[in-house]
Amino acid sequence: MVRPTVRSSLRSRDSSSTSTGPDARERIKDCCRKLVAFMCTQVGVGGLVVGYSIVGAFGFIMIEKQNSIVDPDCYRYPIQRMYADILWYRTAGDQTVNIFNRTAFFVVSNNILRELQENFTAAYLKKSCNIGMTSSEQWSFPAALMFCLSIFTMIGYGNLVPRTPWGKGATVMYAVLGIPLYVLYFLNMGKILAQTFRWLYTNLHECTGQRKPGQRITVPSTACLWVIFGYVLVGSIMFAQWEGWDLLDSTYFCVTSLCKIGMGDFIPGWTLGESTESSHTKLVINFVYLLLGMGLIAMCYNLMKEDVYVKARELKEQLDHAMDAAHHQMITCCRSKSLV
Repeated sequence: MVRPTVRSSLRSRDSSSTSTGPDARERIKDCCRKLVAFMCTQVGVGGLVVGYSIVGAFGFIMIEKQNSIVDPDCYRYPIQRMYADILWYRTAGDQTVNIFNRTAFFVVSNNILRELQENFTAAYLKKSCNIGMTSSEQWSFPAALMFCLSIFTMIGYGNLVPRTPWGKGATVMYAVLGIPLYVLYFLNMGKILAQTFRWLYTNLHECTGQRKPGQRITVPSTACLWVIFGYVLVGSIMFAQWEGWDLLDSTYFCVTSLCKIGMGDFIPGWTLGESTESSHTKLVINFVYLLLGMGLIAMCYNLMKEDVYVKARELKEQLDHAMDAAHHQMITCCRSKSLV
């Protein structure tokens, strides 16, 4: 009597496991679909871009900190060779100074070396190169974060570059995967910011009483240009105060960065003699400024495209109306001539 009950219980377990197995798989597939759908939304893409930057920053730090060689580009500056030639020619080459006269020799040499020191310091205050820093010191987390941003946004500053073979290979793979992700972010973020700005602009028209019943409100291109101008102006003033740049240099940095030109001659947080904490803070704020700014550019692109489309359609309607009027006038004229 015991064996049938055992067999029946085993059968019931097998049947329950077979019945719940496909359901579990379907639930997993459904969760995966929901996760992919969420990642394609505006919030999901934004979080994915930030997460991709953070993961990439930690990865490049692990790879590049193995290289302990000081960056050689910090010593390949033409000003050193130029002043070495000046020192040689003015003290010994053209024999303008009697090398047996110690006082005259030291006076000329000290003047040349003092001028070299002043110009060398001024040059490195403008350039984004930290003298004598090892790879371990250069690859801090904020610096690596900015490096990752410059890769997948295609800015490419060039102030911080991988030196190891593994780092160069990882950069290639990181760019191949990151650029499509950035394009998705650009499109989605532009769409949601355009909807938000359009809603604000429409409500503003309703509050001022300028909107007519049944009228479709489109954001004019001039408003988009003012938004970009204001964002660049805020960034220019902020970076000029932080870095001690003049307003032209700061505006030059903002425009070349947001347009993804990426000259790399001006970068916040890489000033010579600056404290590490202040430098890291500026790099993180620069990361946020550029990421948000590219979203605003995507927003303005969507709004300006809609404005151009509406104006082109209105122009087409006006041309069609003018053509119909001209055709009707021509027919009327022909009929009047035939009657005469």
